[in-house]
Amino acid sequence: MNRLDKKQLLVFLLLCLPFFGWAQNPARYNYVVELDTAKHYLNVELTYNPKDTKELILKMPVWAPGYYLIMDFPKHLTDFAVQTIDGKEIAWRKEGKNAWIIPNTNGQTLKVTYRIYANARSVADSRVESHTAFIAPNGVFMYAEGEKNEPIEVTYILPENWQNASSGLKVKGNANGKHRTFIANDFDILYDSPVLLGNHLVKKFIHEGHEYEFALETPEGFEESPFEDDFRKMVTASSQMMGHVPYDNYCLIHLGRGPGGLEHSNSQACYTSGTFRFPNQKSYLNYMAFTTHEYFHLYNVKAIRPIELGPFDYDKEVHTPTLWIGEGFTVYYETQLLLRAGIIDKEYLLTDLSGYIRDTETTEGHRHMSLRQSSYDIWLNFFNRAANGNDVRISYYIKGPVMGLLFDIRLRELTQGKKSLDDLMRLLYNRYYLKENRGFTEEEFWTSAKEIAGAPLPLLRKYVDTTAEIDYDKMLAPAGLRLNKSTWKLETIPSMSSLQEKIHTDMFGK
Repeated sequence: MNRLDKKQLLVFLLLCLPFFGWAQNPARYNYVVELDTAKHYLNVELTYNPKDTKELILKMPVWAPGYYLIMDFPKHLTDFAVQTIDGKEIAWRKEGKNAWIIPNTNGQTLKVTYRIYANARSVADSRVESHTAFIAPNGVFMYAEGEKNEPIEVTYILPENWQNASSGLKVKGNANGKHRTFIANDFDILYDSPVLLGNHLVKKFIHEGHEYEFALETPEGFEESPFEDDFRKMVTASSQMMGHVPYDNYCLIHLGRGPGGLEHSNSQACYTSGTFRFPNQKSYLNYMAFTTHEYFHLYNVKAIRPIELGPFDYDKEVHTPTLWIGEGFTVYYETQLLLRAGIIDKEYLLTDLSGYIRDTETTEGHRHMSLRQSSYDIWLNFFNRAANGNDVRISYYIKGPVMGLLFDIRLRELTQGKKSLDDLMRLLYNRYYLKENRGFTEEEFWTSAKEIAGAPLPLLRKYVDTTAEIDYDKMLAPAGLRLNKSTWKLETIPSMSSLQEKIHTDMFGK
């Protein structure tokens, strides 16, 4: 073979860049994390090269998207220190609750070290134990103010005999040995990607061309359960509805016994009952609905999102009046998707929806708080368990799915069964997420709904924006349903018109 001339060599190298990984921008932030499993600490070291010599402000978030509560993560930080690479101490000062100021970097590469106490069972908090560690990144990693959109590497040094590291993040290098390195293009991605470390069960598979990883802290009974098959069916139903899959890989992190779940763009982190051996079928189906909820959030909230939710301001509350769409419609689709996947039947779905109507209408709070207000004020009420709560407040988790049902029926009625809430979700997804790469405004939502319906929706908006009583007889009838107010059960109308029958069958099956 003849020797390549310089021009040929340059072309050859450029063509090879993607294969060797050279095309990727080098990380500006390089983190190394060591675990203290005895005392529940994460020992963090950041190597960072400032862009200039001016004052450097390092910040830590005070909340985590999807968890609408000020967490004040810096309260868990201790032993903050800054040095040059050759070990010279650099002075710093604290400002406010989540900013650390280095007055003059002189353009030097810095080594920043600190420890994070990690001992909480929450999907928004980190936890380090003798056998496992769950990393909630918002409360662990700092960013330089004004420089969130920079590449990051995080290397975890695993304790002796720990084998696994699971996350939705891309892996860099070899996964063997004590070191596991993950990469992220920016901090929004890093903060949106929890990590599970330890000897948990890892199950990897390909489904419809995409990579999946189950990371199960307490997998007892998993192999005998139908969970994997049902998960695949649910994913298929979701992608068929939306017409697109917004990820290359997806990581399902299911933790041990505990409360809560949290959605992410290509992963979910959920505490569970601690076993896959459920006492009855209803418990299993509730678990599937829980998993479906967090999964469908990757479409609704992460992709289809209120415009206030991204790019994120991690310093303070981010108020939006439309979380009833992101959360409430997602609750509605829990059972819709499971029905379409063949996992539940019509009776289960109607019983589930009946419960949300009952809980809405039998709570005094629905006369005092609108659905819109419940969204905007969630920062006051996320874990507000005041004694008068049910008297003055509602939850968009409860009334939201009721509104999802009413939207679905009304859109089908106005379009003679040709359009549905599915079409509205697809429009929002394709227009604002895929095409414009942003969230939607409140008015854009209502304009989009009008576009699908072919007419304005003043009554639905009244039910969202005010505490007006819902006319269930009027709203449910087009779908061949009625509400028995003595039992709060949704019932099927015995005799239906052809349009009623079509809408009813399309929504609930025969």
